[in-house]
Amino acid sequence: MSTCAGPAPRVVRYLRRTPLHPQWLLGDNKGTADWVAGSAAGRVLDIGCADRWIEQHLPQGSEYIGLDYLATGKHMYGSRPDLFADASSVPLTDDSVDTVVILEVMEHLHRPREALQEIARVLRPQGRLLLTMPFLYPVHDAPHDYQRLTIHGLARDVEAAGLRVDVMLPALGSAETAGLICCLALGGMSLRAIQRRSPGLLLLPLVIAAIPVINLVAWLGGRLLPSWDAITVGYRLTASKP
Repeated sequence: MSTCAGPAPRVVRYLRRTPLHPQWLLGDNKGTADWVAGSAAGRVLDIGCADRWIEQHLPQGSEYIGLDYLATGKHMYGSRPDLFADASSVPLTDDSVDTVVILEVMEHLHRPREALQEIARVLRPQGRLLLTMPFLYPVHDAPHDYQRLTIHGLARDVEAAGLRVDVMLPALGSAETAGLICCLALGGMSLRAIQRRSPGLLLLPLVIAAIPVINLVAWLGGRLLPSWDAITVGYRLTASKP
């Protein structure tokens, strides 16, 4: 089985690094890894840890705790957590964690506000929350995708949980976000046309040619034009417990 399936993932990973891929503008995880490495410290709780990829990027001396939800983590992502639990009911004591990392997870939570309250509870005073959440991005991991928040809605919910928002930045500029959404739409419609064997298959060569052009134009636009904060793929937030 591995000999048959092996080349395909390698090809996909290679294409992801080129403008031929619809998600090329998203880049890789290096920026997020560097951010976590420079901001996390002490006892670190990673909510929605999946394969624990963030663990290898933590500063030396950190104590890592991975947490994931059994219904999705084990059966959809092959997670390897230390704890299986619901983010709205974390099995840790009050004031027991220095840093909480929750990356691209909030949109999948049934009770996101309760999860933020739990994060505030387990964080020690002056502890940090490192959170990313999509804003303009397609529904994914259906049916476990429940919400999007604007920058104001996310700040409202974090502050309502008793945390202080220190920094919140867009994850991607508006030009890159527009190009990304366009490429994802073209890719998604093309996949649907293939599945249904629809007449739209006639446009497939045009779509394949258009995606790298859109990617490169959006990339260039992001470097020549000022970004518009109202359009972004998501947000990166740092908050702390007073």
